[in-house]
Amino acid sequence: MAEAPVEILLLRKMHPLVEKAFAGRYGVHRLAEAADPEALLAEIGPRIRALCVGGGVDEALMDRLPNLELIANFGVGYDAVDAAGAQRRGIVVTNTPDVLTDEVADLALGLTLATLRRIPQADRYLRDGHWPKAPFPLTASLRGRRVGILGLGRIGRAIAHRLESFGVAIDYHGRSRQADVAYTYHDTLIGLARAVHILIVVAPGGADTRNLVDAAVLEALGPEGILINVARGTLVDEAALTAALKAGTILGAGLDVFENEPHVPADLAALDNTVLLPHVGSASEHTRAAMAQLVVDNVVSWFEGRGPLTPVAETPWRPTA
Repeated sequence: MAEAPVEILLLRKMHPLVEKAFAGRYGVHRLAEAADPEALLAEIGPRIRALCVGGGVDEALMDRLPNLELIANFGVGYDAVDAAGAQRRGIVVTNTPDVLTDEVADLALGLTLATLRRIPQADRYLRDGHWPKAPFPLTASLRGRRVGILGLGRIGRAIAHRLESFGVAIDYHGRSRQADVAYTYHDTLIGLARAVHILIVVAPGGADTRNLVDAAVLEALGPEGILINVARGTLVDEAALTAALKAGTILGAGLDVFENEPHVPADLAALDNTVLLPHVGSASEHTRAAMAQLVVDNVVSWFEGRGPLTPVAETPWRPTA
């Protein structure tokens, strides 16, 4: 008798590459397509050995999957996955680092320039027929500005590397000083904000960093300051940011992420000194395909006995002898 295929659960619709790679290899269940998700979980829960996600996984869901071995997250950020809960249950969590680093760094730089030079606003000015009446108003510039990076990880370093070619000074703040970089380190976020003109947020999300960029940080950034966030919306106090933008406490903001996505507060969306994007940092066909392939490679490697390729820090994996 043929061995029953490994059964995996997809929480939501995944990239077509994932669907194609798993077809015929595993028994695939799709929770988002189930007429009765609760009934499906009750039926298949004990048989599920891997979970592919791009969103939240809590302990309550893990408890309904008692034989779960692997959670493969589609994305480098995994703050919506309870990795500590997974660790306690012996479940390995993987993410998709590196393959999206360049794409997000490119987007961060583009968002910075668009916010400083008011590129979307200039585009609207031309399309609305204002140019024949008067030139577009002068904007801020990257020239002479100091850039601060909150979170000098893979993506933060890639952003800094790109900024070097623009000849700007670079400062950073993180959990600790990094010995292998020449950028100026600040041991507090307030100190970083006071020292720079542009603050780029690239730190991980989660409870420890919620509202890290608050009214005090924005006050320190100052009236010539620009805030750029390509990390998680939860890192920024949105109410404080909106108030600071309205009052001129800071000059402008470029945001690719929001606290309650896909919903953006109307008063924030109405402001003209912002550039707002619908979380598209890694959203190119090339990069999303690479992320999908890494999800597949993690699952396949796990069930072929070679272990995960990119386990997260909370669930490190060591091969057994």
